[in-house]
Amino acid sequence: MRIFFSGVLGAGIGPLARLAADLGHTVYGSDAELGDAAELTGSGATLCLGKQDGGFLRELAGSDATGIDWYVHTSALAKDHPELATARDLDLKVSKRDELLAYLIETSGLELVAVAGTHGKTTTSSMLAWAMYALGLPAAYIVGGAPPWGPAGSYQDGARYFIYEADEYDRNFLAFHPWLTLITSVSWDHPDVYPTAADYYAAFEQFRAQSRKVIEGLDADPRATVFGAVRRIDATLAVAALREMLPDKPEDALWAAVNSFPGVGRRSEQLLPGLYSDHVDHPDEVVASMEIAREVASASGFKGVAAIYQPHQNTRQHLVRHMYRDTFADIAVLRWLPTFLTREDPTLPIITPEEFLAELSGPVDRAPGKLDDTLSAEIARLRADGYLVWTMGSGSIDGFVRAHTVNHDTGR
Repeated sequence: MRIFFSGVLGAGIGPLARLAADLGHTVYGSDAELGDAAELTGSGATLCLGKQDGGFLRELAGSDATGIDWYVHTSALAKDHPELATARDLDLKVSKRDELLAYLIETSGLELVAVAGTHGKTTTSSMLAWAMYALGLPAAYIVGGAPPWGPAGSYQDGARYFIYEADEYDRNFLAFHPWLTLITSVSWDHPDVYPTAADYYAAFEQFRAQSRKVIEGLDADPRATVFGAVRRIDATLAVAALREMLPDKPEDALWAAVNSFPGVGRRSEQLLPGLYSDHVDHPDEVVASMEIAREVASASGFKGVAAIYQPHQNTRQHLVRHMYRDTFADIAVLRWLPTFLTREDPTLPIITPEEFLAELSGPVDRAPGKLDDTLSAEIARLRADGYLVWTMGSGSIDGFVRAHTVNHDTGR
C-alpha cells in the first residue's frame, strides 16, 4: 500500500510512518519543518520538507507509477489546510493516525498491548519495548518518547505483540480493541476534548470494555528498583504485562530487564551532569517528577533540587490550579515560567507565574522566570553551586534548555 503522511516529522505521525515502512508499505510524506528525516529516508520513505501546499501530494496521486492509497494527517492539521483540501479534492482515503494504525495491527496479525492513562504512558510502554529488546526478542511498538536503543516506532520480523502508547487525546485510543490493556492512572485532563470529568472517565470505561484483559491498580512490587515511587508502579505494571506476553520466561529475567530500563527522551532524562528534563504538565505529574528528582539528588550527593517549571495550556491550568499548593514544598529552589499556550479557551484570563507562586506553600526561594539568557545563566549557577537542576514542561522548555545549555556546554 502507498501511504502519504502529512506532518511526517511529528512525534505522533513519524513513528507511525516508520512502522508502516517496516511493514513493507511505500511511504511518502511532507512537513512544514526541516527537521532530521534520516531515520525515515533511511527506511525508504520519500519526503517533501519545508512546504505543504498540496503540490507534492497532487504530483504523486496523479502518477501512474505511484498513486496514493491512503492520506494520513495529524490531529493538529487545520481543517482548511491546503494539503488536506487537496487530498479531499483528489478523493483519496483520508484519516487521522488511529484508523491507519488499527488497520496495520489487524492486517499484520499482531496482538495489541495498549498502555493507557493520564500519566505514565510513555514510561510504561517504553519499559515494555525495552524489555523485549533486552531479552533479545522481536518487537513491534510505538512510544511517545525518543528511546536511546532505537526508533520511536518499529516492527521487527517475528514480533507477536504490538506495544502501543494509547493516547486518550482526541479520543485516539477508542479506535482500538486491545488484547491486553495496562492503565497507569486516570485523572481528568484535556478539557478541550473532554468538557467534563464525567466525559473523560466515560472514555476510559469504554476503552476498558473494548479490551480483552485489563491490568490496573497495582501497588509497587518491592523487586522494582527504578527511581521514583510512581516509576516503580510503572515497572510493576510492565512486569505484569510481560507475564501475560511471555509466560515461559522466568520472572527473575523479566524483572532484570525492566529494572535495567535506560529511560526515554524527556522522561526524567539526564541532559548533562546535574541537569535533567522531564515531560510534565499536570500537578499529579509534578508530584511524581519531584519525587524522582529528590531520590536522584539524594543518591548522587546534590545539595538539593532546583526546579524550573513551564505549565502547559492555560485552559488546563484553570482546572488544576488548586492542586499545586504543596507540590514543590520539599525542594530548595523553584522558577515558574509563563504557561505554554496551545488550543486555548479565549474567554479565560491567562494565569501569571506570580499568581501561581503566591498560592504555594514552598519553597522559600521561588520566583517567576522566562526563557532567556538570565535563566540560562541561573541554570549554570545552580549547577555550579551543587544543585540538581530539574526542568519540567511539555512545551518549549526542553528545546530551550538543549539549545542554550546543553549545546553551549558541549560546544555544539
